[in-house]
Amino acid sequence: MQPFPKLGYAAGAVLACLAAPAFSLSSVEINVVGVPEDVANSLRSQMELASASKRALDEETADSQDIFASALADYRQMVSVLYGEGYYGPVVNISLDGREAADISPLSVPNAIDRIVITVEPGDQFAFGRTDVAPREPDSAAKGNPLAKGFEPGKPAKSALIGSAANAAVTEWRDAGHAKAEVGDEEVIARHPDAELDVDIEIKPGPQLRFGTVTIEGQSKVKQKRLREILGLPEGEIFSPQELNDAANRLRRTGAFRTVSLLEADQPNPDGTLDYTLTVIDMPLHRFGVAAEYSTIDGALLSGFWLHRNLFGGAEQLRFDAEIKNIGGDTVGIGNAGSGIDYDFGMRLSRPAFLGPDNVAFAFANITLNDEPDYKEKIAILGIGVTRYFSDDLLGEVAGGYRYSYVDDAFGEREFNHVAFPSRLEWDRRDDEGDPLNGFYLNYKATPMYGVNGSENLLHLDLDNRAYVSFGADSPVTLAGRMQLGSVMGASLEGTPPEYLFFSGGGDTVRGQGYEALGGSTYDGDTVGGRSFLGLSGEVRTRLTDSLGLVGFMDYGMVGADAWVDEDSNYHSGVGLGVRYATPIGPIRVDIATPYQGPEKEFSRVDLYIGVGQAF
Repeated sequence: MQPFPKLGYAAGAVLACLAAPAFSLSSVEINVVGVPEDVANSLRSQMELASASKRALDEETADSQDIFASALADYRQMVSVLYGEGYYGPVVNISLDGREAADISPLSVPNAIDRIVITVEPGDQFAFGRTDVAPREPDSAAKGNPLAKGFEPGKPAKSALIGSAANAAVTEWRDAGHAKAEVGDEEVIARHPDAELDVDIEIKPGPQLRFGTVTIEGQSKVKQKRLREILGLPEGEIFSPQELNDAANRLRRTGAFRTVSLLEADQPNPDGTLDYTLTVIDMPLHRFGVAAEYSTIDGALLSGFWLHRNLFGGAEQLRFDAEIKNIGGDTVGIGNAGSGIDYDFGMRLSRPAFLGPDNVAFAFANITLNDEPDYKEKIAILGIGVTRYFSDDLLGEVAGGYRYSYVDDAFGEREFNHVAFPSRLEWDRRDDEGDPLNGFYLNYKATPMYGVNGSENLLHLDLDNRAYVSFGADSPVTLAGRMQLGSVMGASLEGTPPEYLFFSGGGDTVRGQGYEALGGSTYDGDTVGGRSFLGLSGEVRTRLTDSLGLVGFMDYGMVGADAWVDEDSNYHSGVGLGVRYATPIGPIRVDIATPYQGPEKEFSRVDLYIGVGQAF
């Protein structure tokens, strides 16, 4: 097989200093001939991305020796693209101002190269003939599924599928406990008369192994006993790649370590076990951070935290949080109730590997002052709980504690005392937490509360659902949707602490509407929160450049007096536009919004929201 002319460019850079730069390259043209137009266009697009000559043009390279080297490299680059699409008999010609690049001596490179023309004749697209990868793991082979989608006789013989199939076969064996499975001999034959590619790959499974002992290296301040407890590697059990990955992730999610490395021994032990070496490097013992957001309605929000990463030598984390919001916000709400600054101070102490490596125990305390447009509430909470990590993206949490609050609202001044059992389930399949392009996020909270000293029993539900899908070249357009649902069951409006009632309006619900401007009903002329809530938000996010994006959005909120929203519930909406500017810490968000439906339907009013990260 002669896929392209003899190159002879191995010495292309030997005399790079002999060719002085004159004029920069002015054009690079790639032509694909002998195939249908749609195929040619697809191949051309891939070749333009792979072409070293194109990069030289984009970078305005002036040195003719560098341009010459780029052109020679493109023989290999073009063939690599063609092999990737199953074309194994191509002809590639690259001319530099009319001369074939492969025929130019490295000793006589022109002083100036103005135009490069790459002409590619792919030839026939090959199909897979024989696709033998053996032996396969018996249980996986019995299912009859191909090792890689498209790696089947008669399908286009794309070169990447060969490596994918080999890796998949090794993965099957490793999943069955064969930790040292590897690829053996490989034979790939292109049969040009039939335009078929025969593939024979040998897999060496090795023996089934069990987890052995772990040796710990590094100078971590976390006690070795605790490192082993958190790691949770099941010594003596059959090897599992998932168990290995989970073990390393348990250490990483403590936040105590900068580096976590878990390496297996080169050779198994005679008893069929495989030992490991764990190396960890600690993060700095302390960390603090601050954040700020601003909107013309909600005002400014300032928050900060301080944490200790290894309080008792067992990777325990002690964290203090403080948040001040509504600084300089809209000071008049519906019913002319004053809206002041809200304060929230909290502490959380967590201990990983509590009664099992996937459990984290925690204790928490919070003091909060909510000075909202329609109520004031002072809150103190103290409790304990456990978080369970079911997988990397799924966790559950249950807690129990005591909640006290003093309230001044439309119903007057009163106290609430509850024993509360907050619980939640979080499933996060977003590809990027701060700027997701695809995936979904679910966060479901349920809080049963048992009244003490005359307070009413209730069940508070809060559901947050988000989904993202992107399409187009390099995913320039993202559709993002959010649905929030809330309900209070078992207690009256007067018997529910205002923090657990629902309001709508502001940056987290309906942009463009006043902060918590919409409640569920009124009492004695004052707005009262609702016992149910439905929030809908939709965004169309478009990337204009790598760093700049444009967003159009609409938010809708509905608050009901009963436990579920209905046609009699109050509603409003807002619309707006925003820009996003990508930074290493997440996109800077600037949104402007105006009311669209509801009591505050003022199209002339525009509100501004500034923050870091997407709105949801």
